[in-house]
Amino acid sequence: MNILVLCTGNSARSILLEAILNTQGAGRVTAYSAGSQPSGEVHPYSLKLLASRGYDTSMARSKSWDEFAAADAPKMDAVITVCASAAGETCPIWPGAPVRAHWGVDDPAAAIEADWPEAFEAAYRLLHLRAEAFLESLAADPSQTDLKAALDAVGTLS
Repeated sequence: MNILVLCTGNSARSILLEAILNTQGAGRVTAYSAGSQPSGEVHPYSLKLLASRGYDTSMARSKSWDEFAAADAPKMDAVITVCASAAGETCPIWPGAPVRAHWGVDDPAAAIEADWPEAFEAAYRLLHLRAEAFLESLAADPSQTDLKAALDAVGTLS
């Protein structure tokens, strides 16, 4: 199952969830992240937090969602937005008509630098909680209806 995680800048929340899903999914899911207006770089505290927890960050990069709307892009089964602005934007037409869900999380990158540790930890904990709950509820080969229900149910966890 391929999952695309979207956020406007693709520097923090979407990067965190991409890493969490790829690691916790243990081959059951492949996550990608992108942004509608990518910042061009991954937030340094995203990389620091992920590295401190043993995640591989070698492939982390801020990229446009246009990469995933191309004809040769991987077919997505689900698209998860993690910020309100990306959830409200008009998205490209994704090959395969994936299920869409919104898992809103406050932007840790918007915090002042002194508050980064707390803000990034809070975002990570919430995204990890939701990813873990989603993966635990995921059937072996879910229908689009079951996938949508699972994504929506965990998107409200806090």
